[in-house]
Amino acid sequence: MAKNKIILYSVILAFSFISPFAFPDYGTQLATLWLMIIVALTWDMTGGQMGYNSLGNIFFYGTGMYVAALIAIGMVYDVGDYTNAAGGGIYKFTDAQYFGGMFLGVLGAGIFCSISAVIIGLLTFGLRGPYFAIGTLGVAIAAGELVSNWDWVGGGQGIALPVYPGDLDTGKIYFYFLFAAVGISVFLFVKWLYGTRFGAAINAIRDDEEKADAMGIHTLRYKLYTWAMAAFFIGMAGGISAFQLIHFEPLETAYQTINLGIFMVVCVLLGGKGTLWGPVVGAILFHLFKEITWNYLLGWQWVALGALIVVTVVYFQDGVMGYLMHRYPHWFGIRVEDKSAKTAEQAQ
Repeated sequence: MAKNKIILYSVILAFSFISPFAFPDYGTQLATLWLMIIVALTWDMTGGQMGYNSLGNIFFYGTGMYVAALIAIGMVYDVGDYTNAAGGGIYKFTDAQYFGGMFLGVLGAGIFCSISAVIIGLLTFGLRGPYFAIGTLGVAIAAGELVSNWDWVGGGQGIALPVYPGDLDTGKIYFYFLFAAVGISVFLFVKWLYGTRFGAAINAIRDDEEKADAMGIHTLRYKLYTWAMAAFFIGMAGGISAFQLIHFEPLETAYQTINLGIFMVVCVLLGGKGTLWGPVVGAILFHLFKEITWNYLLGWQWVALGALIVVTVVYFQDGVMGYLMHRYPHWFGIRVEDKSAKTAEQAQ
């Protein structure tokens, strides 16, 4: 079994490395796929593993975009002057300023979002079920409206960042590997985390929070830590997206609650909540579905998305991975006792 896992991981890593070179025309789509994997894995940390379904994780993505951009700009220019002049096409950055600003901006975005998650969590983790989901969604919507009316950060016109200092194809590959590095890091991190006492504690919160509290588990602390860790990776992904997109707006791009904010949830539901590979499989399947419907069913793509959600909820409530684990348990090393054999043994 261990040998099969090594082979599987090796094949995935090899394909991840060669794919931007093998499919150069799809560099942006492949980078977006990694973004979907990141947001799906991080959403499942709270929604699948801990049982707190957030609709506000897009807040960390949008905030990460703004924090990364403001750090990179502020290292070189006055932010207010830059945003008032619509930025990128007028103000110039050296290569060192661009890459240095990006590195510190993305890192700062992750840290800022982690701190934000703790603050927001202190205010919202008293809510449960749909009330928590609606409360977190309200935070994301309010943040988008606030930023769109804040002139210092560009207001409704958003922020324009400098273009990648190189040719277009090299830029696509560069951003692909940035997203891939974060995506692989998230996967390896949660794979380790779910096998620790920390993972068992958040699963206990998901199964029965009152009982977990009675057992001595500091539930609030675990909830805050989990959301902070998820927010760190989402914030970094948002920071990378800011530089990849070059220009972003508050409502249509950063705090896009209707698009990416919903997509990350659908990815997890499609792949399977509370599983390691579910968010990854769901993100891949959903991204393929989205690319096909958004290109060939333009005007009907939201109808198709609605149909996908209905089919998933009605027929695949445990997601693709849940269905496969139930149907083919031996694929996952799950031993199922033969009831007929056991009955015959007892009869003897």
